[in-house]
Amino acid sequence: MVDTATTHPATATRPPGRPGKAAGPQGGRLEIPLLGLLRERPEYVLSPLLFVVLIAIWHAAAVIFEPPEFILPPPGMVWSALVSGLSASPFDPSGFWYHAGVTAFEALSGFLIGSGAGITIGMAVAHSRLVERVLYPYIIAIQSLPKIAVAPLFVIWFGFGIEPKILITTIITFFPLLVNSIAGANSVDPARIDLARSCNATPMQIFFKITLPSALPFIFAGLNMAAVLSILGAIVGEFVGAQAGIGMLILQRNELLDIASVYALFVVLAAMGLSLHLTMRALERHFCFWSHRGRKADLDSV
Repeated sequence: MVDTATTHPATATRPPGRPGKAAGPQGGRLEIPLLGLLRERPEYVLSPLLFVVLIAIWHAAAVIFEPPEFILPPPGMVWSALVSGLSASPFDPSGFWYHAGVTAFEALSGFLIGSGAGITIGMAVAHSRLVERVLYPYIIAIQSLPKIAVAPLFVIWFGFGIEPKILITTIITFFPLLVNSIAGANSVDPARIDLARSCNATPMQIFFKITLPSALPFIFAGLNMAAVLSILGAIVGEFVGAQAGIGMLILQRNELLDIASVYALFVVLAAMGLSLHLTMRALERHFCFWSHRGRKADLDSV
């Protein structure tokens, strides 16, 4: 006999889910991807949306108030200037790629030199009161000098090449790393160092196993700041005197009242700064994964 209690596959019970909602293969309901992204990572949706809103306001202001193009060019004109500048060959001095490469080299060189010097001296100052008392007054005095005031001196000393820009960028990026390195080294729990010494750990082992890992979040906070400031340092040096670079090109286009190209160059600088910032964030997530997980857990608990 046929078992009447057997349920036909076509009339099987619906997988668990909300009434009236379609269910997925694992029993979960089907959702619109955008809504899921908005719930999990709202910044991925809201940030582009804010950009679109700002561009719309800019376009509306250009259409309604009709300001002169040398004051507020419409977004379409800026986009055309950006495409025209980026379509040139990287070896063409009239295009954006050539000058962006020069500025990027100056910024990265100064960033690496200034960051390395800041971390090294910062660790030395944190571990020696004598070094702090000897060097810190000179460091503060140099930091208090306005960089735009000393930039012409660097041009006089080193000429119009890339050396003055790298030196200015080095000075600008040095101080954030110095301060953050000192703060990170001083944040180490003394009990951990005492425990390591009781286990016959050498000073180098204490530094690489305890001090440096504890200071890394502070160091990367300084690197994030210095990465953006490195672009500023290169541009300041190019404003004073340069033969190539985004800063020189901005001054050149500004004298020609080609304001749309100036706005387009601002976009290039913003993209360079954002790229450096995202690179530092990626490196921070890789080398300071414990700190990143801790912040994520704190946010999830809110």
